[in-house]
Amino acid sequence: MKIRVITAIVALAIFVPMVVAGGWWIQALAAALALVATSEIVLMRRTLLIDFGAILAMVGAVVMTIPDAFWQTVNTPVVLHRSSLLYIFVLLMLVHTVVAKNKFNFEDAGVFTLAMMYVGIGFHMLVQARAEGITTLFFVLLIVWVTDSGAYMVGRKLGKHKLAAHISPNKTWEGSIGGTLLAVLVAAIYVYFFPQRYNWSLMVLIAFILSIAGQLGDLIESALKRFYKVKDSGDILPGHGGILDRFDSMLIAFPVFYLLGGF
Repeated sequence: MKIRVITAIVALAIFVPMVVAGGWWIQALAAALALVATSEIVLMRRTLLIDFGAILAMVGAVVMTIPDAFWQTVNTPVVLHRSSLLYIFVLLMLVHTVVAKNKFNFEDAGVFTLAMMYVGIGFHMLVQARAEGITTLFFVLLIVWVTDSGAYMVGRKLGKHKLAAHISPNKTWEGSIGGTLLAVLVAAIYVYFFPQRYNWSLMVLIAFILSIAGQLGDLIESALKRFYKVKDSGDILPGHGGILDRFDSMLIAFPVFYLLGGF
């Protein structure tokens, strides 16, 4: 427990100031987190980090976090934006299947491409939320954190019916519902004091959807770990596991918030 507390304090001491500062600080943070998170998926697959496909995935995830506005300032003979860069990385993955002499196949390329998009787009949307405003960023973060804490507390007290026993045996329907209700209540209070893009009632509805999306993000990463038979995605955060373990809900919640028009 002592190690968990110390790790949490140190992590927050780094994370919070960079998030508050915004700009290139949060962009650098997102890029670093994307690099580590993608490397965790690579290592879960028992692939060397120096494998060319793994390098493409990790670099691609970092590139995916960078805003389009940056590429518009780069003077090149071709128009660069994230969608074209994504295709370049996918194309390189596919070419690698040809020259790797069956050591890297189409299935490997698919896994690494999905990892690159899953991680890179998730952290990119975190940066975009901060660009919209710090209260917008904390709106999503608050929902994710309150849902997670509420689900844990309610699940311990009232949990009887398993939510997804095959991948996450400790999660229950009671905990999930309790976490969502608590998140919606907190979001309603938050939006009253810090108005967002839409009116109060619509933002509360969005909070409800984001709470569910965050829990799905948690289950998605649980399914990934269960498939690769690992307890944690990594050990970079002593007592807390890896970066994916800490940001799994956010990697789904922020893109969903974008799709809902939150920013």
